[in-house]
Amino acid sequence: MKGGQVLVLLGGGGDLAMRMLLPSLYHLEADRQLPADLRIIGVGRHDLGGSIGYQATIRSALASRLTIDERVWDRLAGRLAYLAGDMTSNEGSAALAGVVGRASALTVFFAVSPSLFAPICAALKHAGLTGPNTRLVLEKPIGRDLASSLAINQAVAEVVTEERTFRIDHYLGKETVQNLTALRFANVIFEPLWTNLTIDHVQITVAETEGVGDRWPYYDEYGALRDMLQNHMLQLLCLVAMEPPSGFDPDAVRNEKVKVLRSLRPMTGRTVTGNTVRGQYGPGIVEGRRVSSYVEERGGPTSRETFVALKAEIDNWRWAGVPFYLRTGKRLPERRTQIVIQFKSVPYSIFGGASRDDLIANRLVIDLQPDEDIRLLLMNKRPGLTDSGMRLQSSPLSLSLASNYAGTGGRRRIAYEHLLLDVFRGDRTLFVRRDEVEQAWAYVDGVANAWREANIEPIVYPAGSWGPQEANKIVSASGASWGSC
Repeated sequence: MKGGQVLVLLGGGGDLAMRMLLPSLYHLEADRQLPADLRIIGVGRHDLGGSIGYQATIRSALASRLTIDERVWDRLAGRLAYLAGDMTSNEGSAALAGVVGRASALTVFFAVSPSLFAPICAALKHAGLTGPNTRLVLEKPIGRDLASSLAINQAVAEVVTEERTFRIDHYLGKETVQNLTALRFANVIFEPLWTNLTIDHVQITVAETEGVGDRWPYYDEYGALRDMLQNHMLQLLCLVAMEPPSGFDPDAVRNEKVKVLRSLRPMTGRTVTGNTVRGQYGPGIVEGRRVSSYVEERGGPTSRETFVALKAEIDNWRWAGVPFYLRTGKRLPERRTQIVIQFKSVPYSIFGGASRDDLIANRLVIDLQPDEDIRLLLMNKRPGLTDSGMRLQSSPLSLSLASNYAGTGGRRRIAYEHLLLDVFRGDRTLFVRRDEVEQAWAYVDGVANAWREANIEPIVYPAGSWGPQEANKIVSASGASWGSC
């Protein structure tokens, strides 16, 4: 079958495709959200037994994660084909062109190493696969530093326009992340409070219980700073800190995010020591089982960090004097992605005696995973009678998204479902623009260079802990502490 829309999955037999992309396509097929004429071509270096073998591999991967509806599977399988080849070569791209045929729209998803982006783009152009109906989807990371990112972005720009380039950060497809935008700009009560006059500090935590394991060759090149902070965490920071956009369209939203990135105060060799902590997990116990150190998993010593805590400062009128505390790490005690907006204490307490000690500053907690929840901590009277006058307590108002998934057929969607649909529709709002990527790399490169200048090495922390104790000093210096409600 030729013609119609085509989705090419480069790295179609890899981990990302099997864990995220193909399950997302299955669910979209189940909901009949895929374009009716869409064909899906998986591409990889290894022979998986042609299209039939590829379909069997996908079915096995899906069966390990969900209950397969045979009618849905038959429809999806009818769209699937596979091509084995080297897409960095003109021969490989020519073979792909033969399978694609005369597509009305072509989407190429790069689920491969960023080192392959440039040669694949050149080969696709040579094969005539970068015409006006082609969209390229680039999985992070876009490079490992500013220089490599500039080179990749330039290579992409030589074959397709920026309007047809979709750089994915899957965090932007999460319901709760999108809810953050709705919370800020669809509710009048928050905007007057979203300022340094009322907010004391902001915390962003991305904690993982798993280790690096056999991914150490990739991780040893990137580390926690480049793997997590440069993309996921800085994107969350931008959504919290950006000014109200003129509209909910791609450039309006991304213009405001770029302004935040440009306002981040650069790290220097003099400031980096008190404002950052590097860590690397040693042996320990996580979720009740003993685990090895990163050095043991890697098979030798390394100075690559698996934990970063950082105090970021935004130099603009809205956020002057408000620290943004970011931390991320492997082998931490629990899996958690969370944003905490810590408000200032009341300027004066009218409550005397014991109730004065009951006062807790308001806090807005946004949980992204494993639970999806938004909680606002408010003070109220403690019920009952006391001999010490009125007593106070802190109680959360919860906007739990769990109820949204209740009932027959309710489920939490994979972030890639939303993002893949947006690609098919040509909506770039939830994708990252070139100058965003490069500005984020400029900030992260500054941190890495400052570490090198100050000779900062990772501090070993026990697996199952919240990282090096030194990370607590970053927040305690301003009278705060890590945590949520």
